[in-house]
Amino acid sequence: MDDITFNDDNAKSFVSDKEIAALQPEIDRLHVDLEQGQGAGSDCLGWLHLPSETPATTMDAIESTRRKVSGQCNAFVCIGIGGSFLGARAGISFLSSAFGNSRGPEIFYAGQNLDSDYHSDLLERLVERDVCINVISKSGTSTEPSIAFRLLRDFMIKKYGKEGSRERIVVTTDAKDGPLKRLADEEGYLSLVIPDNVGGRYSVLTPVGLFPMAVAGIDIRAVMEGALKAEKALSDSADLSKNSAYRYAANRHLLFRKGKTIELFAAFQPSLEHISEWWKQLAGESGGKEGGGIFPASVQYTADLHSLGQWVQEGNRILFETFLWVENPTRRLKIPEGAGGEDGVGYLAGKTLDFVSEKAYKGAVAAHLEGEVPSLAVTLKERSAQSLGQLFYFFERAVAMAGYLSKVNPFDQPGVESYKRNMFTLLKKPGYEKDE
Repeated sequence: MDDITFNDDNAKSFVSDKEIAALQPEIDRLHVDLEQGQGAGSDCLGWLHLPSETPATTMDAIESTRRKVSGQCNAFVCIGIGGSFLGARAGISFLSSAFGNSRGPEIFYAGQNLDSDYHSDLLERLVERDVCINVISKSGTSTEPSIAFRLLRDFMIKKYGKEGSRERIVVTTDAKDGPLKRLADEEGYLSLVIPDNVGGRYSVLTPVGLFPMAVAGIDIRAVMEGALKAEKALSDSADLSKNSAYRYAANRHLLFRKGKTIELFAAFQPSLEHISEWWKQLAGESGGKEGGGIFPASVQYTADLHSLGQWVQEGNRILFETFLWVENPTRRLKIPEGAGGEDGVGYLAGKTLDFVSEKAYKGAVAAHLEGEVPSLAVTLKERSAQSLGQLFYFFERAVAMAGYLSKVNPFDQPGVESYKRNMFTLLKKPGYEKDE
């Protein structure tokens, strides 16, 4: 992969090259299980070769739907929860301005919470805008998105009429069945398909993530080109000296066995904030099972160095860090000369903010290592659509391998259903009365 690199130098005092090499035979076997569909969750491996196997007709359908939508709205609402919106939001925020999308309609999100104030505020923001919405749910019955869609569909019908709203609503759901599929067919809504064999948190490279990104003005073909490069690089060989995703997985596995049970995903650039959120779901739902698994958390440095830095440096020694860093910023902003030296940063005049940020990064890595916090590093060459595609695929492949190393199915999420059962019982949803 030419846009992404992995480095484990700052973990070698905790995990030796010999220990990594000792995992090679097992990783070879698990790699075959993945590639041949012989391991746990083999019915959910559609993500594995999406970059190379996604038909041109799918990309054409996404682009065609984008053209129909983008030309009639300046506000686009993505309705979903978990994997149904985290990947899209991660990609859009990674490639957009920090203060909004300048290449297409303004992007809003709904259905990721049950807060009246949030959704009321959203509806108020949409009154004076030209709106299109995309509801994303494979089952079509997820509570939070279903409620949000009901609210927004009612809003759209009142604003545009039943006929006028039809061409402004896009449904992304199952190809054959489910409430959303039936509704889309009945109402004539534009629709896109979620593949049967791709689970939610691995779905960012399907229409689930690609369509909202396309509406936001992102070159999704370049995203898929980057993902294809990663697929080729990480599928051809399981050799830990070449396969960076598997080496990352091996380090995580061995650090966990040595008592490092929390992985702190640390980024210095705000454009990576929602990449962190997407990664947390991917890692958490895939690995946290059967009383084990690494707990995934995230921080935004340097801000969190001033709030959580003390704990990281001297608290309970149960964590390791994975740093995500973009090597080349889109722009470089220099620190100006000042009238005097009262602010204490005169010695940095003429330096770029990124020069200072990089030194803060290296300083934090060194300090935390001295405090017995090992770290791994994933570096992106730049903020580009190709880099984004490589990054998505890198983490999907790594997390899948990490799950297999831990002997769990990395593609299911049985624990998520527990809160739903209790919630449905308390809400007296039909069919759940027996649980009272």
